[in-house]
Amino acid sequence: MDPTDAAELIGEVAEEKATQDADNRFRGRAALLIAVIAAVLAVGGLGGGNATDAMIINTIRASDTWAFFQAKNVRQTAYEIAIVEIEGDLSEPGLDPATRARLERTLAESRATIARYDSEPDPDAPNDPTAGEGKRQLSARARSYEAARDVAMARDDNFDWAEVLLQIALVLGSVAILAINRRILVLSAVLGALGALLTLNGFLLLVPLPI
Repeated sequence: MDPTDAAELIGEVAEEKATQDADNRFRGRAALLIAVIAAVLAVGGLGGGNATDAMIINTIRASDTWAFFQAKNVRQTAYEIAIVEIEGDLSEPGLDPATRARLERTLAESRATIARYDSEPDPDAPNDPTAGEGKRQLSARARSYEAARDVAMARDDNFDWAEVLLQIALVLGSVAILAINRRILVLSAVLGALGALLTLNGFLLLVPLPI
């Protein structure tokens, strides 16, 4: 074999080996990126599931509490109507003392009941505005459930968008390995990073989503 041909052959073999080594390094990095994206996706999926559960639970709690509030309001209105009638009876002349005493006692009891319906703090937690069975406490408790629901909805939106981006990043990462395409891998990494940021924001709610 001519020395020149031998040198060219050796050069081609060395170049092919270098290319293979570069491809193997590329595949290894791409596989690591895919593994990281998959891990973030799993964590985000757990967070999204918890956010959905919290959203449903707090929606039900808020609905039940408002229903209890409305029932209290109806009963309170009935007592207010009764008070008007009792006050009308008391204004009539010629009431005997026993009847007047009975009406005044009923009037006082009705007013006390109305006051209790309006505000009835929990004696075990008097400083907690959401603890108790009065309308004021029920309203505060229902609004706290609604606030918790809104927070869960905000978390769920972040996790949903993160899942979309991470799923696309996984697909692009797999394509990049098959095609040995660095541009596709870079795009996969960018989408994966955005998905990771949204996942983090789903837990911490540092930035509100513009959509």
